[in-house]
Amino acid sequence: MVVLALVLISSMVLFAAGKQEAAAGDDYKLVLRLSHVFSPAEQLTISMDEVAASIYEKTNGAIEIQTFPQAQLPAYKEGVEQVVRGADFISVEDPSFIGDYVPDIKALYAPMMYQSFDEYVDLVRRPVVQEMVAKAEEQGIKILALDFIYGFRNLITDKVIKTPADLAGMKIRVPGTVTYIDTLTAMGAIATPLPWGETLSAVQQGVIDGLEGSEFTNIGTRVYETRAKNVATTR
Repeated sequence: MVVLALVLISSMVLFAAGKQEAAAGDDYKLVLRLSHVFSPAEQLTISMDEVAASIYEKTNGAIEIQTFPQAQLPAYKEGVEQVVRGADFISVEDPSFIGDYVPDIKALYAPMMYQSFDEYVDLVRRPVVQEMVAKAEEQGIKILALDFIYGFRNLITDKVIKTPADLAGMKIRVPGTVTYIDTLTAMGAIATPLPWGETLSAVQQGVIDGLEGSEFTNIGTRVYETRAKNVATTR
């Protein structure tokens, strides 16, 4: 399917203000909230906590990043909205959520585009994509990292999937972006947007038949302990 890339985004207003205040004196203090949907046990959460600790140490406590996993704070579309509004906020999101502000960026996350992580990284560092990054800044979004990869998205379901025809009528959880909804719908599935916090219980209770996500998601959240024990890799 598609590469599950993540983007670290923050407010341009915050970025500019931070530089000005940093020059004001040694009493500078900046507290940021970092929001994402991943569970405490997942590697992304562990990595973000390590980054926050490193920044705090290297700035002698001047910059403190408070991390909030499992969508304790706004995430997905609402997380991007917080950034655009200029909140003291960093959001870790699928880049397609920026598509509401920079429509062309959605093209980077169309299905079946990449054969390797290297292909994706090479593309997002090219001038045409950097122009999209600049357009995001014009909308108040500072992209801190676009080449942040969380694996290829696979199908994790309660029955074996060998061809798209096997997906006919199956309810598959997707993030609430048009790219993923249209992709699963084109395969014959019933794309079902759900908050991540409701997904595992929905699978176990039979409300949905599976989900799409990376191997890191499957392992980190133990999806394999629910009814969805079958993985259809997409590359």
